[in-house]
Amino acid sequence: MNKIIKSLTLVAVAGFSLCSCNDGKSYAEMLRDETESTNYYLSSFQVINAVPADSVFVSVADMEARGLSREDALAVTPFYRLDDDGDVYMQVVNPGTGEKAEDNQLIYFRFNRSNLNYYYSDGVWISDGNATDLGTEPSSFRYNNYSLESSYTWGSGLQMPLRFLRLNCEVNLVVKSTVGLVSEQSSVVPYLYNVRYYPSRI
Repeated sequence: MNKIIKSLTLVAVAGFSLCSCNDGKSYAEMLRDETESTNYYLSSFQVINAVPADSVFVSVADMEARGLSREDALAVTPFYRLDDDGDVYMQVVNPGTGEKAEDNQLIYFRFNRSNLNYYYSDGVWISDGNATDLGTEPSSFRYNNYSLESSYTWGSGLQMPLRFLRLNCEVNLVVKSTVGLVSEQSSVVPYLYNVRYYPSRI
C-alpha cells in the first residue's frame, strides 16, 4: 500500500512541477537540493543503511544510561535508513514501552520539525509543530490505514517508526518530501522531525 501511495504521489508531484516551480528551479533541481540538504545534515552522524535484524536499535536513552549527557548522546546515536529509497532515516531517542501499534489503531503524536533546506543554505533552524504547546490538540492517524484522509494527509514517513518500535517511543526522523505531508510534497522540502507516539486512551 505504501508503494502505491508513493507512486501516485510522485506522478502528481511530477505533473504539478511541469506547470510550477520554486524560484525558477526545475523539479529535478529541487530533488537535487533536497538530497544535498539531507546528506549535509546526516553527514554529522553515523548512518546505518539497514534496520537491525532483531529490530534492537541503539538509542539516545542507551547512551545516556552509559553516562553521556543528552547533547553528547544525541551526537553519537546513529540514524538508521528505514526504506530502500532512503527517504526516511530514524534516530531512536527512546524505544518506547508496552505494545506495538496494530493496524487501524488510533495513534496520537506530538512533533516539532525543522526545514533542512534552510539549515543547509543558511545554517538556521526554523521549527514548527505542536510538541511544546500542550494547549493544542495532538495530531493523529490510523496506523497503516491510508484509506482515511486523516492518515493519508501525513504521508507514510511519520508512520514508519511504528513498524519497529513500541508505543510511547520518541524518535528523530529525517523525512524527504515524497513521504512527507501530502499538501507539501510539491515544495520538495526535507524535514527533521522529533516525534513522540501515544496510543489512544479511549
